Amino acid sequence: MSVAAEDMPAENASLMERALLPAGMLDLLPPEAEQIAALGAALLASFARYGYQRVEPPLVEFESTLLAGQAAGLRDHVFRLMDPVSLRMLAVRADMTLQVARIAATRLEAAPRPLRLSYAGEVLRVRAGQLRTARQFTQAGVELIGSDAPEADVEVASLAAEALAALGVAGLSLDLNSPAIVGATLAAIGRNGIAAAELRAALDHKDTAAVRVLAGDAAAGDLLAGLIAASGLAEVALDRLGRLKLPAEAAREVARLKAVAAGVRAVAPALAITIDAVEYRGLEYQTGVSFSLFARGARGELGRGGRYRTPAGEAATGATLFLDAVALAAPEPTPRRRLFLPQDTAPDVARRLRAEGWDAVQGLDARADANGEGRRLGCTHVLRAGAPTPLNKG
Repeated sequence: MSVAAEDMPAENASLMERALLPAGMLDLLPPEAEQIAALGAALLASFARYGYQRVEPPLVEFESTLLAGQAAGLRDHVFRLMDPVSLRMLAVRADMTLQVARIAATRLEAAPRPLRLSYAGEVLRVRAGQLRTARQFTQAGVELIGSDAPEADVEVASLAAEALAALGVAGLSLDLNSPAIVGATLAAIGRNGIAAAELRAALDHKDTAAVRVLAGDAAAGDLLAGLIAASGLAEVALDRLGRLKLPAEAAREVARLKAVAAGVRAVAPALAITIDAVEYRGLEYQTGVSFSLFARGARGELGRGGRYRTPAGEAATGATLFLDAVALAAPEPTPRRRLFLPQDTAPDVARRLRAEGWDAVQGLDARADANGEGRRLGCTHVLRAGAPTPLNKG
C-alpha cells in the first residue's frame, strides 16, 4: 500500500524527499555496482591485450573545447554550467570518443601512429534514449587513431565483439552500416538541406512509400528504395548493394563495407554479421564504416563504433560499449564467498582468511548468535571451530 508524502511522519517524508533523484539518474546498489565495476575492469583488460593503453579524460571541460569541430553535433546532448573559477562555460561530457581524440591530437601528438587508446568512465546526457532510460551511465571503449586502412575497422569491430564474448555474452551479432552511403547518394541526386533531412528521416524509418514521394522522381526513388532493401545478412545485403547503380563515392564506401565484413568474418567466423545500408545509430561525428553490437535476447544495442576524423584531421575509428546494457546481457556473476567472523576472531586469522579470498565480515557484538548474524548480513559461510562452514549446514 502506497502512502502519500503528506500522510507520512515529517521525518519519514524528509527522508523520502532526499531519496528522490532526477529522471534518468539512479543509485547503483549491491550487487549491481560491483558488477558494473568488474565488467569495466574486464573490458579494459581485454583491450590491453590488444595493445590499447588507458587514458582518463576529465568529466568536465570548457564548452569551447569539448564541443569544438565535429563535436558541435553533440551540443544538444550536453549539460552546461558556469565555472566559478574561470567564469567560463563548462560542459559535462556526453561521450568520451572525441575527448580521447583531443588527447591524441594534443598531449599525444608526438606518439607513434597508429595510436591505440582505451578508456572507461561515466557520461551524462541531457535526454535519455528510447531504449536506455538512464541519462548517466558508464562507457568503456577503444580508439585507433592514425590509420585509414580497412584493417583498422576490422580490428576495432572484432575486438569489441571478442571482449563481449569473453564476458560470457552469447548470441552476439555485428550490424555494419555507413552514413556515407546515404550521404553520398543524396548529394549525387541533388538533395540537400531540408530535403535531405526529410529523406534521411524516411530512410531511417524504412518508409519506402515516403522515400519515393520525397525523392521527386522515379529513378531517385528506385535507387533509395534499393538502399532500404539492401539489409539483412551481410552476404545478401552486399549482393543487393552491388546491383545498384550508386554514385562513385557511395560505391567506394560499399566496397569498404565489403572489405570490413570479409575481414571480420576471417577473424571471427562464428560472429553473425548483418548490414543495413540506411541505418545510422551513431553520433553525429561518425563519417564512414560504422557498427552496432547486439546480443540475442538483449534489449537494445550493447555498443557501437565507427570511423571519424580527429580535431587534427587524422583518420580514426573506435568502439564504445555501454556497461548498463552489457550487464543485462552478461551471465549473472558468481556470488562472492562472504564469511561471517564472530567478534572474538583473532586478527591474524581474519587476515589469513581475507588473503585466501574470503570477503570476511567481522562481528561487532560478542553476545550475538554467529549463525543468525551471518544470515542477517547476507553471508554464505560462518567461521566455526576455526574453519569456514556453509550457513545452510546447521
